[in-house]
Amino acid sequence: MKRVYLDYAATSPLDGRALAAMMPYLTDEFGNADSVHSFGRRAADAVDTARRRIASAIGAARQEIYFTSGGTEANNWAVKGVAHALGRTVKKRIITTAIEHPSVLAAARSLERYGFDVAILPVSAGGVLGAETLRGALGADTALVSVMTANNEAGTVQPVRELAALAHEYGALFHTDAVQAAGHTDVDVSASGVDLMTVSAHKFGGPKGAGFLYIKKGVLPDKLIEGGHQERSMRGGTTNVAAVVGMAEAFALSAAEMERNNALAAAAKDAFAGHVISNVPDVRENCASSPRLPHIVNFTFFGVNGDALVQSLDLAGIACSLGSACSSGSLEPSHVLTAIGMPESEARSSVRFSFGPGVAVDDAVYAAGVLADTVRRLRGR
Repeated sequence: MKRVYLDYAATSPLDGRALAAMMPYLTDEFGNADSVHSFGRRAADAVDTARRRIASAIGAARQEIYFTSGGTEANNWAVKGVAHALGRTVKKRIITTAIEHPSVLAAARSLERYGFDVAILPVSAGGVLGAETLRGALGADTALVSVMTANNEAGTVQPVRELAALAHEYGALFHTDAVQAAGHTDVDVSASGVDLMTVSAHKFGGPKGAGFLYIKKGVLPDKLIEGGHQERSMRGGTTNVAAVVGMAEAFALSAAEMERNNALAAAAKDAFAGHVISNVPDVRENCASSPRLPHIVNFTFFGVNGDALVQSLDLAGIACSLGSACSSGSLEPSHVLTAIGMPESEARSSVRFSFGPGVAVDDAVYAAGVLADTVRRLRGR
C-alpha cells in the first residue's frame, strides 16, 4: 500500500544532515556541557556554536537564546515567567488570543489563580487578530501580549510586527509562539520587534524534545524550572547536547533552503487542494482569503465526521489530522475553528493537511484521489 505523509504541521522527518551533526554527541562526544574537564569543554563548545548559529539566523545575540525541551516548555516559561516577574508590580493583565496553542492558553489561564486578569481575544472569521481588537484590550496594567506568528491548524499568519509595536505603546512585553512559522517564514526578531519568541526543532527537520526561547536583553522573566546553573542560571537541567546541535543544524538549513522548501511544499499543497475542490462536492477551504503559511490547508467536508475521515484515510495510507497533535485526545471540536466562528458540527467535519519538501506533486494528487473516494464512501454516495 502506498503511504503519503501529509501531517508536517504535527512533526517533520528528521533531516539526515541534522542527524549526522548529532551523531558524535550521541556516541564518542558524550560529555556533560557543564563539566570542567576536556569532555565537558568539547560539549560546551558545541552548545555555544549551536547558540551562535541560531542567534545569527533570527537576528539576535547569542546571550538571548535559551535552550528548552521544546515549544510547550518555552511557551509556559514566556507566559508564566513574564507574568510572575511583572505581577509584583501593578501589571496584572495578560492578553492572548482564542486560537493560540494549548500550551499558551493553559499557561495563561493558570495565572488566574494568582490574581491575574487574563483576556482571551477573538479573531476575525479569517483567523487574524485585528490591531483595533488588541488596542481595545490594552492598558497600563498589561504585562504581556502573546500572539502566535502563524496558526498550526488554519495556517493563518498574524501581523506580529504591527501587534508588537502596539503592545509596546502601552508598555507591555510581546511574546510570539513561532513554532509553526519557523522554517516556513521569516522569524527575525530584529525585524518583528518581539521581546520573546518560542521555536521548536521538530517542525523544521530537527529532533523532537528540543526548542529555544528568545528573550530580549533586559527582559527578565522568572524561572520556570529551578535547578542548576545551566542556561546562565535561568533554566535548570542537563543540556541535551546532541539535540541542541541537531536543532541548530536543521534551523540553519531550513533558513538557507526556505525558498526552495516552501516552493516544493506549496506546489504539492496547491495540486492537492485543486484536486479536492474539483472532485469533492460540498467542501470548503477554510481561511482561504487570509495570509497563510505555504504548506497548510484546512478543509471542511460537510456531512462527514472528521475523525472517521482521518482514521479511514490512515487505513488507506494517507496521514493527516484534525488539528494540533497536542489536542488529539480532546473530545471537543477544534478550539481554533470554533474561535473563527465555525459551528461545532462544521468544526467536527474539518481536517488539516500539511506538506513538506518530501511530498511530490504526484503523491499529493494521489492522496487527493484517495480522499475523494473516501469522502464519497463515508457519505454513502
